[in-house]
Amino acid sequence: MEKILSIGRYLFPISFLMYVGLHAGKPDVGAAFVPDYLPFPLFWNYFTMVCILLFIVSAVLGKFDRLAYTLMALYVLLMALLVHLPRAMGHELGTEMMAADLAREQELEMVNFFRNIMVIGALLGFSRFVAKDKRMSFKSS
Repeated sequence: MEKILSIGRYLFPISFLMYVGLHAGKPDVGAAFVPDYLPFPLFWNYFTMVCILLFIVSAVLGKFDRLAYTLMALYVLLMALLVHLPRAMGHELGTEMMAADLAREQELEMVNFFRNIMVIGALLGFSRFVAKDKRMSFKSS
C-alpha cells in the first residue's frame, strides 16, 4: 500500500505537464488569459510554461522542492485572483458574446477559480508534508 501511495509524490507535479503542453501547443489560448493591462501576452504564455516546467523538475528531483511548491501556490493564487475571478465576474470576456454564452463562460471561470483554490491547498500541503529539501524553511526564529 505504501508503494501505491508514494506514487502521489510524483503524479501530482507531473500532472502539471498538461499545462506545459497547453502553453506550448496552443500559445494563443494561453495568451488569451493574460489580462489586457499586461503587454506581450505571448511572452507571458511562454514564461509561464517555463516556470511550470521548472516547478515539475524541482518537485520530481526533490531539489528546492519546498520553495518550488510554495512559489507554484503563489502563481496559482495570482491566476485565481487576477484572471479567473475577474472573468467569473464578466470582465475581459468580450461584449460580443450572447447572454447565454457569457453566463456559461462566467460559470466555467468560477469553476476554474474554485479549482485553483483546491490546487493551492494541495501545493501548500505538499510544501509542508512531502517536500524533501528542508533547506527552505519558513519558520520564524
